[in-house]
Amino acid sequence: MKMCEVLGVSPSGFYKWLKNQKKSHSEKEAYRNEINQKISKSFHESMGTYGSPRVHDDLVEWGYNISEKTVARRMKELGLTATPKNKFLVTTDSDHDLKVYPNLVKRKFNVEQPNKIWVVDITYIWTLEGWLYLSSVMDLFSRKIIGWSLGSNMKKELTVQALNMAIISRQPPEGVIHHSDRGSQYCSNDYIDVLNENKMQISMSKKGDPYDNACIESFHATLKKDLIYRRRFTTRAEAKKAIDSYISSFYNEKRKHSTLGNCSPNHFERKYHQLGTVKYLMS
Repeated sequence: MKMCEVLGVSPSGFYKWLKNQKKSHSEKEAYRNEINQKISKSFHESMGTYGSPRVHDDLVEWGYNISEKTVARRMKELGLTATPKNKFLVTTDSDHDLKVYPNLVKRKFNVEQPNKIWVVDITYIWTLEGWLYLSSVMDLFSRKIIGWSLGSNMKKELTVQALNMAIISRQPPEGVIHHSDRGSQYCSNDYIDVLNENKMQISMSKKGDPYDNACIESFHATLKKDLIYRRRFTTRAEAKKAIDSYISSFYNEKRKHSTLGNCSPNHFERKYHQLGTVKYLMS
């Protein structure tokens, strides 16, 4: 080959170089496809809720050296866009003559130990069979949902069931602060009796101020964004099954929280019990 003669290389050397170039291009393309697959895996395992920061965090955990900027660009190319957040919905009926309690939390939502502050709230989900109501109990330390109950009405029994589930699962020590809004369910004698029996401190938000209980409100908004607004539920039983699975299998176990150093609630609690501190988040 004349070109080989001009360049002073042997034909065998030229073909070896050409083969390596093709191999290098093929390897780069394979790696690019692998990254795209992992990005898609992270996005779809989050049920389409993760933006580039959380997807990037997953890839780093999986051992890939890639920038968040590259992840964002790839997600745009793949058409992967997280669902935007929705505004809070207020379900509180505080027009009653039952006893209310002072606010002990005062929007101090960062807690350094489990079972120090529990927050509770009720939200609703539409099905073709009618409304389904969800009562939730969250441990502020890890943002974990430790108790929940679903029913066709918002009576006090719904909230008592969720609270009892939390008590059974956590076996809380004396002095846990229980924070709620001033809804009649949380002020009912039956509900207050359970709190007193378990020696909990009772705390309530100011009337008409959802931001006093923002973390549990945020969970319900997240649930709707992640699951409810993506599905059309024919029956309450269908919705209940999906919500139970979402809370136990995805939200508590897998969904990353920026306030927890991009850990899921369960992962955050496991880390805490291993290390006995939350300082690792600062490292």
